[in-house]
Amino acid sequence: MDDAVRAWLLAQLGPTTDTTDLDVRYARLHSARAVVNEILAERRAKLLADPLRMTVDGVVTIDQSNNLSGIERQIAALVDLVAPDEPTEAEQGTDLLTAPLLHTHRAR
Repeated sequence: MDDAVRAWLLAQLGPTTDTTDLDVRYARLHSARAVVNEILAERRAKLLADPLRMTVDGVVTIDQSNNLSGIERQIAALVDLVAPDEPTEAEQGTDLLTAPLLHTHRAR
């Protein structure tokens, strides 16, 4: 993984994300977008595994529903982002088609 990909991953996932974990995932998945998607899905699953809202009357209220909504919005926004390891439209190239040239009038 090069520095541009690592910087993009940290921008998507936060600067405190373990870079060693990112390296291992990138080596396995071969795509920065797939790494971000996998980590965000794990974060979403972790939030869903615990109660989203907990209230101790008169003491404290903990509400994780906004965090869940934020992660879901971030997952949805991945569709519009271009990762640095993805080819742009200009780099994707053009299809090459070959065809034989034939005379319009056949010689006798």
